[in-house]
Amino acid sequence: MTDTTAVREGLLTVDGATLHHEVRGQGPLLVLIPGGSADAGIYDTVAAELADRWTVASFDPRGYSRSPLDGPVADQLPRTHAEDVVRLIELLSPDGAPAAVFGSSSSAVVALDLLARHPGRLSRVVAHEPPVVELLPDPGAGRALFAAVRESFRREGVAAAMATMAAGLAPDEGETPAGGEPAGDGPAPEEKADPTPEQAPTPEQAATFSRMHANLPVFLEHVLCPFSGYVPDLVALESAAARLVVGVGQDSRALLPAVAAERLARRVDGRVAEFPGGHIGLTEDPRAFAARLREVLLA
Repeated sequence: MTDTTAVREGLLTVDGATLHHEVRGQGPLLVLIPGGSADAGIYDTVAAELADRWTVASFDPRGYSRSPLDGPVADQLPRTHAEDVVRLIELLSPDGAPAAVFGSSSSAVVALDLLARHPGRLSRVVAHEPPVVELLPDPGAGRALFAAVRESFRREGVAAAMATMAAGLAPDEGETPAGGEPAGDGPAPEEKADPTPEQAPTPEQAATFSRMHANLPVFLEHVLCPFSGYVPDLVALESAAARLVVGVGQDSRALLPAVAAERLARRVDGRVAEFPGGHIGLTEDPRAFAARLREVLLA
């Protein structure tokens, strides 16, 4: 009997980079796109949970971790990353069968661009909280927030930039998230305690965390502003709305990414699905998140 959770690794040459990718399971193709500074390792638990029903693939985005660029790093574009996903789908689904795609945060922007330009290659797209600031009630405030995050990184480094972003995305009660709507009684940001011995990361998890932390400078300088500033093709997305599910976290619906996501769904007549946790729900409880993703994909 085949172990569906066994990982098959490979390298894929794309325009300007070489992508490290990982595949588990068998069945219809499901591509999990890492967001933020994450790489394929962010999906280890989710992929293992879903490998009984799908061929689950993830990868390190170009310029991150084990996916080197052919030249120096420069500002990244969602369209380029979407083309990388198309190449991966072509590799893993050579018969032309459509693939399902999941993206969260910045990678949800990639998923939207992919759906707008390649709907025939896709069976379903789940875009969890894409921070498309152009759809916010006050887009200028959203753009200013992410520009301030990048400037904090340039002046003071990663920690200062992450603090600036946390403050902008999770304001005090009664204030308004940048570019969004009043937070009201929305959830306060959770404080992460040091792991207990039972919660201590495995060596594999520690290696993943280390890689993702090393990716933060590229994310903050070259990904955050170009991706959050992406202007979606609403006409194309409305035409493909039957394939689109917009995900929002049950604990983050008052905050900027979820506000933008729900406004996107209204504009293109897309379905909204609530997921457990907040903006990073897939790391807060990956098994619960995987179970909800299974429901959404099979609905």
